[in-house]
Amino acid sequence: MNQMRTQKVFIILFFVALWEIVAYAVNSRFVPGPFQVGRTFVQLTVSGDLAEHAVVSLARVVAGFLLAVFIALPLGIFMGWSPRMENFSVIVEMLRPIPPLAWIPLAMLWFGIGFQSKVFIIFIGAFFPILSNSFLGVRETPPYLIEAGRVLGATDNEILRRIVIPNSFPSILEGLRIGLGIAWMCLVAAELTGLKSPVGLGYLIMEARDLGKADVVMAGMIAIGVIGYIMNAVLRWTENKLVRWKGDQT
Repeated sequence: MNQMRTQKVFIILFFVALWEIVAYAVNSRFVPGPFQVGRTFVQLTVSGDLAEHAVVSLARVVAGFLLAVFIALPLGIFMGWSPRMENFSVIVEMLRPIPPLAWIPLAMLWFGIGFQSKVFIIFIGAFFPILSNSFLGVRETPPYLIEAGRVLGATDNEILRRIVIPNSFPSILEGLRIGLGIAWMCLVAAELTGLKSPVGLGYLIMEARDLGKADVVMAGMIAIGVIGYIMNAVLRWTENKLVRWKGDQT
């Protein structure tokens, strides 16, 4: 464990040093160094500007992501469990290849350029990985577990609740992590393109770009990375707890 931490610290220091070398070799106006970006990040944090933009973006991501979870998760489970529900897979496979950003024109027509349109784009981005992984998690449940439940007299609903869904947790949580990452990409892309608003990390980055402030652009990017890393770490922690619980039950 200590060796792994040492390696991670070394990699971070190596990256910072390489970044500083590149910034020194190139015009710092276009590639500011890590210390300059760090100072800007601290200044934006102290002034409250970064928090204002981050909170708004986080609210949009959470709203769209939770909406995707509440719809895609049960739909994926029932599509994997019920042969009749599997018929919906034809529609899903037709819609899944469409990039989330291709929905922006419709989002603007349906919801305008406010909060709802951004949430819709985030929902679209997170929906399909959550749905697909939930479906696969159910389908990959070992048949012998299901047969064992039936031999013991369990009903189909009991098998679904006590065997299939717990066995699907790793795949489901993997889908949640993938969906969360795509949700952040969709949010920033929506804020950078047709769904602009005067607040949000995407807006902060675009405004800084227009003003030629590369350090602010990178500070905004770092903020997105940090928030995404924390949310992903929470899901990983949850996954480890659930997988350990599952292992204790087998």
